[in-house]
Amino acid sequence: MNGRSAIALQDRLNRRLFLSGAAHGIGLAAAGALLAGGAAAEDAAVIGLPHFQPRAKRVISLTMSGGPSQLDLFDAKPALARRRGEELPESIRNGQRLTSMTADRLLQVMPSEFRFAQHGQSGAWFSELLPRMATTADRWCIVQSMHTEAINHDPAITFVQTGSQLAGRPSIGSWVSYGLGSENRDLPAYIVLTSYGSAGKDDQPLFDRLWGSGFLPSQHQGVRFRNRGDAVLYASNPPGIDRALRGETLDRLGSLNRRHQEEVGDPEIAARISQYEMAFRMQASVPALLDTSGESKAAIEAYGPDVTRPGSYAANCLLARRLAERDVRFIQLFHMGWDHHSRLPPFLRTQCSDIDQPTAALVEDLARLGLLDDTLLVMGGEFGRTVYAQRKLDGSVYGRDHHPRCFTALLAGGGVKPGMTHGETDEFGYNIVRDPVHVHDLNATILHLLGIDHTRLTHRFQGREFRLTDVHGNVVRPILATG
Repeated sequence: MNGRSAIALQDRLNRRLFLSGAAHGIGLAAAGALLAGGAAAEDAAVIGLPHFQPRAKRVISLTMSGGPSQLDLFDAKPALARRRGEELPESIRNGQRLTSMTADRLLQVMPSEFRFAQHGQSGAWFSELLPRMATTADRWCIVQSMHTEAINHDPAITFVQTGSQLAGRPSIGSWVSYGLGSENRDLPAYIVLTSYGSAGKDDQPLFDRLWGSGFLPSQHQGVRFRNRGDAVLYASNPPGIDRALRGETLDRLGSLNRRHQEEVGDPEIAARISQYEMAFRMQASVPALLDTSGESKAAIEAYGPDVTRPGSYAANCLLARRLAERDVRFIQLFHMGWDHHSRLPPFLRTQCSDIDQPTAALVEDLARLGLLDDTLLVMGGEFGRTVYAQRKLDGSVYGRDHHPRCFTALLAGGGVKPGMTHGETDEFGYNIVRDPVHVHDLNATILHLLGIDHTRLTHRFQGREFRLTDVHGNVVRPILATG
């Protein structure tokens, strides 16, 4: 076989593999939509999505990176006060795995030092550290029975994001983008915002793979808006290049790429075309998005004094609302600084001061604008914290270790039943005693509210069908609103 014949054969094989994979998923239709100039909402109908009538059009995920202490924020255990300093009973631990940080130490019970109170008609429990969020108690569905499989940060947050503890799978926002496309052709379907917590600027790092597309076409990866400097790098034209010249250059480049796509059938060429075109459109859409001069003074001030500091959690909450108004499909805010192995009381207090007012403002702002009904808010971390303390039970010195057995997530809007608490933990806040909700269950429920059957949103890769929830997950129907 000569060189030319070998190349021709390889081209045919590439096309066959591409078309074969697309036949089992939605890749072919998605690629066709991209070649036509963007994955518009109407293209989803071609591939049978949504599977049923959605309750939510978009998601705002408030991801608290590091593992907030549910026992100091949402899961009130007043009876623990009399057990302060006692060793955690073996009947409660029941041989469960511990991290290496506490595996060889005395497990001394440490009740929360913060006051709890019930709020709203729902009587939901909130810590004194979250007074503004407490005023929105009847907007939230509080799931106290979350659990996960990973006990350390990187595999745990990877699991929450991708359904696997191993890096390389597509993130939840990428799956949503892949399945539903975008309703705004001038902004990406999946946008990520990050902020540093006041208590841990050098806390657990965030890696781009957490919002990566894995084996899905790369245009579905999250686009991160930077928290300092230009929000998006290289969106502005270099000196001597105006918008008209940039457009002409992209047209020529797109023509060459389409010709190459016809020859080799590589789906990543379609992704490249789409990304170049999106970058061009973002030159106009991003400056308008970031310009808040049209916002009322009252609307801005509702998010708190930090809202004027670019890259802060407050500024990102306001930006999330503006992205929701523009029908961005999946908006994810990562707020770092929740890994409190020591000095938990002062660190937790400053972290809560970061998020309390902006989160409450975001919820009320969405409601004011009529967006809360079809916007799903999800708030939580990768796991919780233990009832037993790390370090001495001495003032502000102690901390809490990682605890995957039970933690809390909050949901609002988008088809979720408001003003309810789902699930229950034992008297030590250590094990779930009623209505457990696995991470796979939460992700299945998020997709369900977007009109997606999580068992049917699949992509064929390396000989098998993959999905966000792997072979697990059940929709948590008791938390779904009726009607």
